[in-house]
Amino acid sequence: MTASTRPVFLLGCPRSGTTLLQLMLHAHPRIALPPENRFVLPAYERRLAFGDLRDRGNRAGLAQWITGRQETRFHELGLDTATVASRITDGPPTLGSALGTALRAYAEQHGKTRWGDKRPAYALHVPEILRLFPDAQFVHLVRDGRDCVASLLRMPWWHAGFHEAVATWSQVMDTTRRHARRLGPDSWHELRYEDLLTDPEPVLRGLCAYLGEEYDPSMTEPYRLAEVAVPARKTWHRNTHGALDASRSGTWRQRLTPDQIRLCEAALGDRLTRAGYEPSGAVRPAPGELLRYRRVSALRRAAHARRRLRDRRTRQRERGPVAEVPPGI
Repeated sequence: MTASTRPVFLLGCPRSGTTLLQLMLHAHPRIALPPENRFVLPAYERRLAFGDLRDRGNRAGLAQWITGRQETRFHELGLDTATVASRITDGPPTLGSALGTALRAYAEQHGKTRWGDKRPAYALHVPEILRLFPDAQFVHLVRDGRDCVASLLRMPWWHAGFHEAVATWSQVMDTTRRHARRLGPDSWHELRYEDLLTDPEPVLRGLCAYLGEEYDPSMTEPYRLAEVAVPARKTWHRNTHGALDASRSGTWRQRLTPDQIRLCEAALGDRLTRAGYEPSGAVRPAPGELLRYRRVSALRRAAHARRRLRDRRTRQRERGPVAEVPPGI
């Protein structure tokens, strides 16, 4: 059987353990997943600004936008800027090809033949990723929503508050459930963070089978790569530098207040149960708190619907295809 070269996209709710799984996949001898970038989704969203990519000058401008700006975090990939920019400029005239060139270069630098990318936000942007990379395979990592909420509230970059954190997990679970049904088992695979911590080998074997890869034991030692694949500035990922620790699961019991637990379980109850997480039996929250959550959730989903509408309008103004041209064609 021919070895797969399909790109792998890892996604989930923020603070669900995607960085840990990124390292596990990066430990595989054939797969490379770089640190999180800020050029795939932003490039797609502003694609009209790059002009017709059949024009070499426009491809050069796109290459500079990807490789030459601090905001894209391209510099954290450790690649030679001029080389990648040249490859993009001389490459196929589509946005997917340009982005794939940058990510493929990271894999090649690490001696890998298959590339991927990780960003929790991809959970709400699967259609965009599929437009860029139609043969993509998705890996969805699920963590107990109560633990995700508790962890988000401790992050220095999370300023949206408790209700927004609950609404984020809810929206991710609803959205990814629809994608899982639509894409099927050839393009969508789901696993749980807690299982990854307590018994990683069978979980990783199942993941490798989905990807069409041989399992490699080094995947259970992600901490060996943390110094390479996790930027030092991300101090909130310090747990990835140590051995797997199952005690990280269920810490919501100590980190959330009783009122917060009540709201989490009332708002997320069915979703928690479907994902295999047992409710604690907390009583219903105050009606006002539940109403506040519903308002926040409705605003998030309305904003997402507006983005989808804008995207459909933008597609009508595209000049040429956006999908990656498979290498060799």
